[in-house]
Amino acid sequence: MPSTFFGLSISTSGLYASQVAMNTTSHNISNANTTGYTRQEASAAASVPISLTSSYGMVGTGVDVNSITQVRNEYYDLKYRDNSTIYGYYSTQEHFLLSIEDYFKETNSEGLTATFSNFSEALSELQKSAGDTTMRTQTASMAEGFTEFVNYLGISLQTLQKEANSEIKNTTDAINSIAEQIASLNKQINTIEMTGQNANDLRDSRNVLLDRLSEYVKITSNEYDSPNSRSTTFEVRIDGKLLVDNYEYSTLECVPSETKTNQCDVDGLYDVYWSDGQSFNESSPSLGGTLQALFELRDGNNQEVFSGNSNGTLGSTTLTITDSTCNDITKLNLPEKDGLIKVGNKECAYDSFDVTVDAAGNYTYTFQLSEPLATDVTDVSAQVGRSISFKGIPYYMNQLTEFARTYSSEFNKLHNSGEDLNGVQGVDFFVGTDPTTECDYEFGELKAGFSFSSLVATDAAGNVIKNANGYVDASYYNMTCLNFAVSKTVTEDPDRIVTCEKRDNGIEEKNILEKLVALKTDTTVFSVGSPAGFLETFTSDIGTDTKKSSMFTSSQSNILKSIDTQRMSISSVDTDEESMNLVRYQNAYNLSSKAIQTMNELYDVLINGLGI
Repeated sequence: MPSTFFGLSISTSGLYASQVAMNTTSHNISNANTTGYTRQEASAAASVPISLTSSYGMVGTGVDVNSITQVRNEYYDLKYRDNSTIYGYYSTQEHFLLSIEDYFKETNSEGLTATFSNFSEALSELQKSAGDTTMRTQTASMAEGFTEFVNYLGISLQTLQKEANSEIKNTTDAINSIAEQIASLNKQINTIEMTGQNANDLRDSRNVLLDRLSEYVKITSNEYDSPNSRSTTFEVRIDGKLLVDNYEYSTLECVPSETKTNQCDVDGLYDVYWSDGQSFNESSPSLGGTLQALFELRDGNNQEVFSGNSNGTLGSTTLTITDSTCNDITKLNLPEKDGLIKVGNKECAYDSFDVTVDAAGNYTYTFQLSEPLATDVTDVSAQVGRSISFKGIPYYMNQLTEFARTYSSEFNKLHNSGEDLNGVQGVDFFVGTDPTTECDYEFGELKAGFSFSSLVATDAAGNVIKNANGYVDASYYNMTCLNFAVSKTVTEDPDRIVTCEKRDNGIEEKNILEKLVALKTDTTVFSVGSPAGFLETFTSDIGTDTKKSSMFTSSQSNILKSIDTQRMSISSVDTDEESMNLVRYQNAYNLSSKAIQTMNELYDVLINGLGI
């Protein structure tokens, strides 16, 4: 049997329910412009009725507010984060490719192909007066302008590689920070929700962090109820590895590498490890986001990786590689020292290597290892670096180096076959500069049946040995886009430029010069065609890659905005809708108040008027 004051209790429950709903609406309106805030609503339901023995059965007891919940669609969260990962990947890629494109951008007088054309035109002009010292000086100057621009590009690419490397450190630090914050929020959420409440605002903070994290790297998150407890367990994984395990979290550590992967790599590129010592797969295609883009830009080699069959004996410090993927000195991109070669599943550091080329042009590599082999090695697959199917900074530097070596070797071969203005045998026109002595390299001709070492010769004290001509004996392997230069012998005395085979044939004889000029358009020099064609294709590829990346970035940005609009249509605060709710709950509150007032009047009559 309900109490005499049962009606007052029912009206009071309606009053409280309306008040909670109005407070929730007020909270929504206050956070209408708060980043990451999710609209909340009070979930009300009829109170448990009272069963009566009378004919009309059960009597309602009012209303209860069961919970205050978020209005959020998990599907759109997952969709948003997946696309945020894709956007993070392409936007980072676009940023660096635009910088590369700026370096290689062509103008009328500047640019890679422009400076090469200027040099070629100077050679053509020299044909008109092969003995003119002014024209010879101009030719040497234009050649210097070209080599210096190649050096500038190489140094600029190294600067970008350093920037990408620094961004890898910044990104991993950001991932670690977010992981720590998520783990802390998990604990706070469970502390509150174990009392039966919903930690809505803390969940908003966690979702904002997950959105941010998804741009850095592809994530999967999962929340499930803990057995025998009102708490939940929340996990975040990247590339299948647990980053956050409820209250615990893992971190990523960046360790400067003591070895190199590519010849022109800058020192100290970061290797990334998990804090528990497990390896981190930097080349994983499922990594995603900004982090994957940075690794690909810093290390991308377009799958041009050195590999071959290795052989060695237990205790030996030499390892022989045959049947390798590189039988061309102009394409050889191995570090001359401080390299790392993976033999089977074991990584071996090496201090240098020697190469022997047989009559058929096959290369045999002998690596001088830093430590003796721990076991016999017989026809074991060996590889230097990782195969990355992206044209990153190492790829572009190697392309520049390949051009410098190939064009120089062909040009020098012709230049060495004749005599200069004074009847002296020609010298190497294009050289590399030794970084220690700043002396020019002197190259041997590229022919079958030769050998070379990765390091130039030194004496017992470690000093670089110069030959009788004051040069440093080297191979074209030692020439890179960073040290590519015109011989000091030529720049200091332009009369040393060779124009003919024999000076005795007359000062205007220019049969060698004609061949040097024709070299620009000789389609047999490169597999893709002439030197001019190689450079045009190279710069065109950079523009194409950049345009494609920009297109994907723009497209993905639009998709991300569209998904966010759909997500916000459900979870964001609509002030017009909240205003209507405020009026609705106010009316409900007023009606409950009116009911209480009416009940109060009835009780007044009942108690005071009837004298009960």
